[in-house]
Amino acid sequence: MSKAFTRETDADDDEDIGLPALPAGGKNYITPAGYARLRAELMQLIDEERPKVVEVVHWAASNGDRSENGDYLYGKKRLREIDRRIRFLTKRLEIAEVADPSVHHGSDQVFFGATVTYADGSGAERTITILGIDEADNLRGQVSWISPVARTLLKARVGDVLKLVTPAGVEEIEVLEVSYPKSGA
Repeated sequence: MSKAFTRETDADDDEDIGLPALPAGGKNYITPAGYARLRAELMQLIDEERPKVVEVVHWAASNGDRSENGDYLYGKKRLREIDRRIRFLTKRLEIAEVADPSVHHGSDQVFFGATVTYADGSGAERTITILGIDEADNLRGQVSWISPVARTLLKARVGDVLKLVTPAGVEEIEVLEVSYPKSGA
């Protein structure tokens, strides 16, 4: 059969390939700020971006032959991308468990939302913030609460020496400092 007569399905588009999965039975913990960012993105897609693309697609469809109409074809593709992102954000927000890290302000124990400074065996210090899967950004020193380093650090206290399993082997790390944002920050 000629490729010209095969239909591309949207079923493959629905699979969120490359997105971090939640642990089985786990919750999707997220900070209030992270929840607000995801919700703002969802509302922006629904209220602003999607209507604009629908308008362009409608205009392009009224121009006649759709098979060679770039505005129509690219508009439909962008619409599928927007709808896929809307579905993803809606699902994530539905299962989100908002956890405010400021309730632990002043604590020396590591919980979700903590900013932790630790030293490895060679004495090199690293500071990370433990956040939700959907809000962590490794380039900014933020790690997901399900990452190996976060799982190792959770429930530890300042001064604890822990064993972190890495691809290079087991490494000892020491918790030097734990901090949380103040309430309302």
